[in-house]
Amino acid sequence: MCALAVAVVVGGCGGGGKAQATSSSRAQPMETIFEAQSQLFANPGQTLDELKRIGVDDIKVFMQWNSMAPNPLGHKRPAGFDAANPDAYPAALWAPYDEVIRAAAARGMGVDLALEGLAPLWATGPGVPAGTSPGFVGAWEPSAKEYGLFVQAVGKRYSGHFTPAGSPVLPAVHFWSIWNEPNYGAQLAPQAVDHSTVEVSPLLYRELVDAAWTALGQTGHGGDQILIGEVAPRGQTTGDQPGNFSGMVPLRFIRALYCVDQSFHPLTGTAATLRGCPATASASKAFPSQHPGLFHASGFAVHPYPQGQVTPNVATANEPDYADLPKLGDLESTLDGAAKAYGQDTRFPIYNTEFGYQTNPPETIQRAIPPTLAAYYLNWAEYISWHNPRVASWDQYLLTDPTPTSKSNFDTGLEFYTGKPKNPMYDAFRMPLYLPNSTGKKGQAIDVWGCVRPVHWLKAPQVASIQFKPAGGGPFKTIDRVTITDKYGYFNTSAKFPSSGSVRIAWSSPGKGQFYSRVAPVTIH
Repeated sequence: MCALAVAVVVGGCGGGGKAQATSSSRAQPMETIFEAQSQLFANPGQTLDELKRIGVDDIKVFMQWNSMAPNPLGHKRPAGFDAANPDAYPAALWAPYDEVIRAAAARGMGVDLALEGLAPLWATGPGVPAGTSPGFVGAWEPSAKEYGLFVQAVGKRYSGHFTPAGSPVLPAVHFWSIWNEPNYGAQLAPQAVDHSTVEVSPLLYRELVDAAWTALGQTGHGGDQILIGEVAPRGQTTGDQPGNFSGMVPLRFIRALYCVDQSFHPLTGTAATLRGCPATASASKAFPSQHPGLFHASGFAVHPYPQGQVTPNVATANEPDYADLPKLGDLESTLDGAAKAYGQDTRFPIYNTEFGYQTNPPETIQRAIPPTLAAYYLNWAEYISWHNPRVASWDQYLLTDPTPTSKSNFDTGLEFYTGKPKNPMYDAFRMPLYLPNSTGKKGQAIDVWGCVRPVHWLKAPQVASIQFKPAGGGPFKTIDRVTITDKYGYFNTSAKFPSSGSVRIAWSSPGKGQFYSRVAPVTIH
């Protein structure tokens, strides 16, 4: 699989030499996307300054449709509401987003604005099952037409030409995500009908993508970075699942989204009609032009979360339609096969837009792991991603753990809820380090992969030091130096270690002191 490709060392170095970093195995740069919405809304400037110090390029901000719409819990559309007009929405609801977007623009940072559900109830379909949880009702058959009007309003506001009353013109947003985890029933429902044999959520999402694509094009964003997908990595495959509100495995979702069967032939006849697809071969020829977002988006986004305590390279057994990190090659093949079915040569970049490891502390559930192990796994996972030339981004979710009173069971932050760094995770994000093979013979060069993420914001070339401490004791000493040429701070080199011991990367930030990676063991025989 592409995601597990073996690294090719280009340009080694011996003890005391100066290594030249290389990113030649990358087809494109791999940017960093970070999610810290609570902190951004509470204190945008301070949070963005911290994120920029640790090398973040873009921030992902979720804008929930029902949190912006008037009367979201009512079943009747507000009279006279012009949903495509930004001024029709309360200014107070725009304010937190305006502030974050202004602050990001002032710092040169990008914003991935994810326009997600749930829908206001007046924009949902009929027939929601009795007894449905109130938190799920807004996922039921959201109106693509109304969603498109909402996207128009957002697109106009952040076009770079909109001036709110009494304020300067707002900066433009040029990075968008359409919906969130559409293969999960909590976000889009129903997922499947007829005892879960007929997929429905892919049709609903296809219509949402069509509407958003048109709306963004109409408001001057046709040339922007627009992501589709945003799929969750797993789903239910046993019993009558996913039903209305459970999760559909992502590769099944994608095949139905593109109206193809498991062999990547366009669906025809009843199978096509039931899924809202063209029913004949001749009708299928128009499918790409009827759904341009599915073929011309900037990339396909996935949330390739790991499986609990297993290592990042281990795929879940007997689940061929998952799309977690070890299965990204299968995701790519599915997308490529779907495009090829219509004579298209689309090969989407794969955007990781949500990723992290839950830690103990503070969580005590089985899949939570100690911060030291999480730091190691995070760097390993990023190494796997970097060596997959289709992967275009690395994501961290979250910055700070939720407070204990929030009863969160998803503590993936680089900081505890108090703001204290959850080291070595914080250091591991700022300066990743991974040794794909940490065992070698004396005199043999060992691969060293890493990143000095803050380099992205510095103009002059930066030099990082590979430092070593013997297992028998003593201080860390520099044994090699790496000149970093990659735009985002990545390097891939090799070094010779005199004995078993510990390895780290050191880097002096101009005017801000010395920083270090996590420490990795090395064994020399």
